[in-house]
Amino acid sequence: MVNTPSGKRTDSGIEIAPLYDESSLRGSDAAASIGAPGQAPYTRGIYPTMHRDRLWTMRQYAGFGTAADTNARFKFLLGAGQTGLSCAFDLPTQMGYDSDHPRAAGEVGKVGVAIDSIDDMRTLLADLPLDRVTTSMTINSTAGILLLLYELVAEERGVPASAISGTIQNDLLKEYIARGTYVYPPRPSMRIITDIFAYCAKNVPKWNTISISGYHIREAGSTAVQELAFTLANAIAYVQAAVDAGLDVDAFAPRLSFFWNGHNNFFEEVAKFRASRRMWYRIMTERFGAKNPASHLMRFHTQTGGATLTAQQPLNNVVRVAVQSMAAVLGGTQSLHTNGYDEALGLPTEEAARIALRTQQIIGYESGITDTPDPLAGSYYVESLTNEVERLAWEYIQRIDDMGGAVNAIESGFQMEEIDEAAYAYTKSIDDASRTIVGVNKFTSEEATDVPVLKVDADRERNQVERLKQFKAARDATQVASCLDNVRAAARGSDNLLYPMKAALKAHATLGEVSDALRDVFGVHRPG
Repeated sequence: MVNTPSGKRTDSGIEIAPLYDESSLRGSDAAASIGAPGQAPYTRGIYPTMHRDRLWTMRQYAGFGTAADTNARFKFLLGAGQTGLSCAFDLPTQMGYDSDHPRAAGEVGKVGVAIDSIDDMRTLLADLPLDRVTTSMTINSTAGILLLLYELVAEERGVPASAISGTIQNDLLKEYIARGTYVYPPRPSMRIITDIFAYCAKNVPKWNTISISGYHIREAGSTAVQELAFTLANAIAYVQAAVDAGLDVDAFAPRLSFFWNGHNNFFEEVAKFRASRRMWYRIMTERFGAKNPASHLMRFHTQTGGATLTAQQPLNNVVRVAVQSMAAVLGGTQSLHTNGYDEALGLPTEEAARIALRTQQIIGYESGITDTPDPLAGSYYVESLTNEVERLAWEYIQRIDDMGGAVNAIESGFQMEEIDEAAYAYTKSIDDASRTIVGVNKFTSEEATDVPVLKVDADRERNQVERLKQFKAARDATQVASCLDNVRAAARGSDNLLYPMKAALKAHATLGEVSDALRDVFGVHRPG
């Protein structure tokens, strides 16, 4: 939204009063709605001391070319002080195609790393301390496959599944809403997700089984309120599906996590993060009756807004990322990725990745904003904005409930239409200059900025395909075929899919072959 004659508005269209005072919070029970850090309803944070005693996990998203390329970037980032790994995968890997598939041509290693087999995963994780480092993997349709490959490599190296920790995104509903890297229809996808919940609860207890993502919803053009509401509606659907499948909510809910976007409207972003925790507490206690206090906690990762980065005057993005990062920290994030200033032009160079990481470190060690938890608590403006963001998000959730839940709403196109309208309004406000984007529609410059862009060598694709060919030639094809038949049989029945999938991958089936076995039974999603 844009400024109107009646006053300024946030990006979600919330009108901002000229001044906030005690009357702004009239009728609000501060003790009940704000509380203390580490106490219900967790508005002020899920831990009593928050970042005062322990900083958030500093992650930098990495992944390009081959597994060896990405392994080298991981080691560079760990050497620069990063405290957790975050891996991007190329489009073929995300869509369940091996690098030698015709549809993979030209895309291998372009927007992430290519992982076709257990051999690639071995290379990706070479020399990394899997029992000490946490690894986040941005992967959805093939999330179960990547998790199993990670587990298999850890076991080969003597690290039990019970000792590894990390996160798979595994959030398919937002793919139908905003991103598009889906493979199977929504309902089989929900089954795969609940099978992952059950498998990890028993076998990989430290792993976050899903990162319910508002990030890509926001990247598609939603407002902050829509990001919050649509993500929580998806979360409700996941929890309900798992409960309907017979899982005890307290057996899997403590390993659920969230993934938020950080944008430039500083105070609205802080309010969004604070409201999200309060809403999740209500959802888990009132709607699902969760008893375990760990089930009540919203743990979340934040990434600064990729869609906010500009190709014009790209060094301005360093400032944007700093503003967004401070909002995430003040909002109580547990993990943070800061974008490289050059990401509107290409994958981040080492220099850009280092500056992005240093941004987090300067905030954490020099700014003083981590010295006390939730230092903005009690601000008339921040508390009023938190209340209003929450109110509007509940309105959306009620509308989705009235449609029968998130899956039905997705099938009707509701969320997509709402996001399209918001994205159109935002773009129009830039075009007509009612919204200022520095360096784009105001304070522009004719001077060219010479920023180096990371290039992925085309030879890497040919080499990846050749390695895959050799990998397939060296295995027992009969054993692989038998294992893939077992995957299909499980898909036709009701057995947990991850056990036959793990056996197939251990026998050297590829990611594409396991995905094809599921495609044979589930089919593929064709958006209406």
